[in-house]
Amino acid sequence: MEAGSEGADRKRVAIACQGGGSHTAFTAGALKELLRATESSGYEIVGLSGTSGGAVCALLAWHAMLGGRDGAGERAARLLDEFWEENSAATPPEKLINYWTVWASKAQSYLAMPVVSPYDNPFAGVALGDFKEMLERRLDFGRVGLQPEGSYPVLIVGAVDVLSGEFKAFNSRHDRISADTVLASAAIPTLFRSVRVGGGAYWDGLFSQNPPVRELIDEGPDEIWVIQINPKERDTEPRTFAEIADRRNELAGNLSLHQELHFIEKIDQALEEGWIPENGKYRRIVVRLIELSRPRFSRFLGTASKLNRDPRFLQELMSHGEDQAREFLTALAFEDAWRKRDPDAVTSFFAEDAELVCSPPFQECGTYKGREQIRPFVAKHLCGNIRINLTKKQVARNRVAWAIRARRGDPATRVEGAAEAEFRDRKIRTFRLDPKL
Repeated sequence: MEAGSEGADRKRVAIACQGGGSHTAFTAGALKELLRATESSGYEIVGLSGTSGGAVCALLAWHAMLGGRDGAGERAARLLDEFWEENSAATPPEKLINYWTVWASKAQSYLAMPVVSPYDNPFAGVALGDFKEMLERRLDFGRVGLQPEGSYPVLIVGAVDVLSGEFKAFNSRHDRISADTVLASAAIPTLFRSVRVGGGAYWDGLFSQNPPVRELIDEGPDEIWVIQINPKERDTEPRTFAEIADRRNELAGNLSLHQELHFIEKIDQALEEGWIPENGKYRRIVVRLIELSRPRFSRFLGTASKLNRDPRFLQELMSHGEDQAREFLTALAFEDAWRKRDPDAVTSFFAEDAELVCSPPFQECGTYKGREQIRPFVAKHLCGNIRINLTKKQVARNRVAWAIRARRGDPATRVEGAAEAEFRDRKIRTFRLDPKL
């Protein structure tokens, strides 16, 4: 993580958008809410990256933000809404094709279905052309040149060269972003032919960086926010063939992301422990994840549903993204009060009937119900000897979780664990301190 310049009073943030077909409507919703909020807050968006559908969302947000800070959130929201509305299967013929596509994808888990190469399917080229036209209706690529140094945010789009096997991160400072650049990132090989860009033949970036993260580090962010489509955790063991295929898809989609985030965490920990000098080449970067929450979503999110263009399904995903982003932003405000060790401000985030549960090895374990019981614990412990450990990522999924640490007795004795908050209507309903990380 090489050091970059910092604004005097604004926190520099880079946003990475994971790819996942139709599920990236969730990303669109999250981006809409995040960009509206950061427009008037103490954050500066210095970079956007994406792969596949995440690249489309990042592209539209990037284009809106290049038009100036004022009104960027609303411009991005309009572009994202327009794209996903046009991309949905709204007409009767489109609905029929969408039904067949999703059914055929599901049936492959149970039946031996005929397989046709996109090079033998004339409709593959037509679909890619239609997709390209949707992008060109929203952005005049002919006027897009190389982005000058010092202008923000930068856009990074992930793809993989089919022939060389090299990962490619198209960077708006070094590569002219075109419609083909984004198509290259979204060219799923079972559906579309490879896309030629600058002499290379590219496939969907899901096979490389999903999404690009390490290139965002060059912009010197204080924080990286990842909008994650593939859930990390699952409550039950997959047993049916469809469930197994779905879980394999999720794990494969997260592989490169987890590797890159793990590297950042290790550097952060090395800086904190003094193994790497603070004023040298590297700097700390806080990593935060906003994850599509399977338990909160009303429909089954299998692999086949990543091809589902049903308007209601896409709108539900987008609304869920907005909800998750609002919860994430509330958690950031709560964290800010916690780090400032302000008991009144921290307590104000708890609902009147909230419940706080503290488990060993933390002190004064037990269950505290209601603000009156919670406030003394907040003042003595949360704002006392318990600290957030931001060398490990913060995760917002069905709940928001932080790594934490506390001193106990001997100053050399450090207890580590996790804090987990469940928000509703921007208030904490349940809050747990647990040894499990």
